[in-house]
Amino acid sequence: MNDQKGVRIALRSVEFHYSESRFVFNAEIPAGSITAVLGASGSGKSTLLNLVAGFEKPLRGTIEIDGIAMTDVEPSERPVSMIFQENNLFAHLTVAQNVGLGRSSSLRLSRQDKADLASALAATGLVDKEARKPSALSGGERQRVAIARILLRERPALLLDEPFASLGPQLRQEMLELLRDVHARQRPTVLFVTHHPEDARAICDRVIFIEEGAVLFSGTAKDFFSQNSEAYRRYLGAST
Repeated sequence: MNDQKGVRIALRSVEFHYSESRFVFNAEIPAGSITAVLGASGSGKSTLLNLVAGFEKPLRGTIEIDGIAMTDVEPSERPVSMIFQENNLFAHLTVAQNVGLGRSSSLRLSRQDKADLASALAATGLVDKEARKPSALSGGERQRVAIARILLRERPALLLDEPFASLGPQLRQEMLELLRDVHARQRPTVLFVTHHPEDARAICDRVIFIEEGAVLFSGTAKDFFSQNSEAYRRYLGAST
């Protein structure tokens, strides 16, 4: 696989309306960072990710990736990969085929593609599962397939929308360690929505905290989780 490095992501006065809710986001995510996105349910965490990915279009404002305006760029043309809680695997395809889609939508893979596919399966512990269908896998194994696919995509930004929320504590810890390994391999910029502050403490170097549709805090995880952090106290109050 090719060497990879992350890209800077910036949201500048990005405004979006949904039903009665209004969101206005201002944030900068440094290249190569792992940033947790925290906040109460309905605060706008998934909306922020969907705007960066291009699945939602802002009413106004600018979204930049690596200094290039992406506001009007289609999702497929943006240099991002996204993992959802429900994996987005194709039930009729094998593990190897689902992963291979990360390199070719037609699954016409070159010799190098196949070598990279084998490396991605090995890195995610799926070598003996490559011929199975998603229905024959556990929840943790299906998430491994999704992660292997993004390894093959080699995009410089990775967006994760609560991908481990349905997993138990031990499996979630394993997935966090795997995500840390993926970051060490390719150094993408990671935006990671989670309801678990311990996940952010474990692997994230930065935190974005969203409250009522706006970014209340954007900075280092150390500052967010400090004893004097008003933002963290507000988050604890919002999540109880």
